[in-house]
Amino acid sequence: MKEQNFSNHSKYVPLFHFATSSFIGLGLTGAIVNLVRACNHESGRLAGTVLVLVFIIAGLFFWYIRAFSLGAQDRAIRAEENLRYFSIKGKLLDNRLTMRQIIALRFAPDDELVELSDRAVKENLKPTDIKQAIQQWKADHDRI
Repeated sequence: MKEQNFSNHSKYVPLFHFATSSFIGLGLTGAIVNLVRACNHESGRLAGTVLVLVFIIAGLFFWYIRAFSLGAQDRAIRAEENLRYFSIKGKLLDNRLTMRQIIALRFAPDDELVELSDRAVKENLKPTDIKQAIQQWKADHDRI
């Protein structure tokens, strides 16, 4: 795998993130157009309505499949980073850190983690600021 850093750490699966979302959006648009035409011709309204509902449901599935998997990954990252911090410092991460800050801290190596997490709490650093402050990037190739 190529070296990971701030500029290339985002990960996208093109068929999921771009193609599937585009197909659902286009399908919903077409279904709405079909429903409007059916209403104007006073026939096929039930089929048009069902088609719109199918694409709304597909959009909800698309959204929640991603949200649920990220939620599970977030829980794992919180546990991993708490364990890592505990092994270094002997206590858990500050509970004032947000989940997004903790996710950003996972890229910090052990020797930068304590100082950077303290800064994140004191200065209320944004995740992007945390990532940009990291000197020696620690790759995470597992999160999707």
